[in-house]
Amino acid sequence: MYLIKEVSVVNEGKVSVLDVLIKNDLIEKVASSISVESNHTVIDGSGLHLFPGVIDDQVHFREPGLTHKGNIFTESRAAVAGGVTSFMEMPNVNPQTITQELLTAKYQIGAENSLANYSFYMGSTNNNLDEVLKTDPASVCGIKIFMGSSTGNMLVDDQETLEKIFCNAPILIATHCEDEATVRANTEKYFAQYGDDIPFKYHPIIRSEEACYLSSSKAIELARKCDARLHILHISTGKETHLFSNDQPLGKKKITSEACIHHLWFTDADYDEKGAFIKWNPAVKTAADRDQIWKALLDDRIDVIATDHAPHTLEEKQNPYTKAPSGGPLIQHTLVAMLDFYHQGKISLERIAEKMCHAVAECFDVKERGYIREGYKADLVLVDLNKPWTVDRESILAKCGWSPFEGHQFKSSIEKTFVSGHLAYSDGKLNDSTLGQRLYFDRK
Repeated sequence: MYLIKEVSVVNEGKVSVLDVLIKNDLIEKVASSISVESNHTVIDGSGLHLFPGVIDDQVHFREPGLTHKGNIFTESRAAVAGGVTSFMEMPNVNPQTITQELLTAKYQIGAENSLANYSFYMGSTNNNLDEVLKTDPASVCGIKIFMGSSTGNMLVDDQETLEKIFCNAPILIATHCEDEATVRANTEKYFAQYGDDIPFKYHPIIRSEEACYLSSSKAIELARKCDARLHILHISTGKETHLFSNDQPLGKKKITSEACIHHLWFTDADYDEKGAFIKWNPAVKTAADRDQIWKALLDDRIDVIATDHAPHTLEEKQNPYTKAPSGGPLIQHTLVAMLDFYHQGKISLERIAEKMCHAVAECFDVKERGYIREGYKADLVLVDLNKPWTVDRESILAKCGWSPFEGHQFKSSIEKTFVSGHLAYSDGKLNDSTLGQRLYFDRK
């Protein structure tokens, strides 16, 4: 049992100095002053800030089958060190998570290996509709549709299949939106000129604004036709932000969207220096796109922040353009990156908690997490806003061993992370003696 004393609690639109009592896996009490018996571990929170644990709704932990890049054990450790207490992981592994049997097997891996709380998406293809429709809304975060191909070749491009999924899905649909025909045509054009060694600066032209907008607008059209619950992942263009509305509170929205750290941080001006290390799908685009994504995030057209943590080895990333895979490790640095934006005056602490914790819980109807409330699971992150540190290879916990943030000095540090009441990370050290819990969802 733990008592955090006199900490600045960042929760539900306020920052308040409070005491927080943790008993077993729950937040037992939140009050201005709490007294306890001597069998509690007391943590002095003065000068520190306490956030709800971050919930990351889009990660790729590479297990099963791609574990040379990462696995649920290694990547969940990186998550916890970064203040991410819960994750929702994608189905483009090997074998792909496209049957209920394979989905159950992944949950077993999570139960045996994850230091963070976990959920896994059911994957869709052109041929597995029956399996998709068996997905349990109460115990699975969502159904993933790749409406543009990325790592894993799970493209769903059959119009009839798409309509059947959108019109019959028992659960939230999460989409990767890039128009495949547009991407292929652009790739062929630049390959004809450069062969395999296309300069990385052309990645946002190949995986273009048009490709993103065509696919996102198509997904929204299908969702409206079928009255589906749609969540569009990793918005990368300013044009797409105008597809979304803020005229309803999040709990009533049928169509929601996500921004990722790399689209909030980097621009196409960074390709000359970073190359494959900032090659993601969809691509990092212009400074104007980044500015419009920020605007949409802050006016609530974009609802949540995620990482799309997707590790590849250094050896894989050092290939020429056509062979270098897209994706990179971000989960260890997601919260401290957003806190850098706080220091720059771009976003408040309260809004960070909203977009990374509260809104994700609301968007996915996560049960009893995402807030600092009595009776909720004790997923908590203690932060020192004024303790700078520099990212180097030795500090990186993702299995791939590199980060696009190498050499950057963050202004804030993660001091402690509680996962379902377990002190999983403290003062630079991980404690994996207790594993995370499966996420459940309060869906009618």
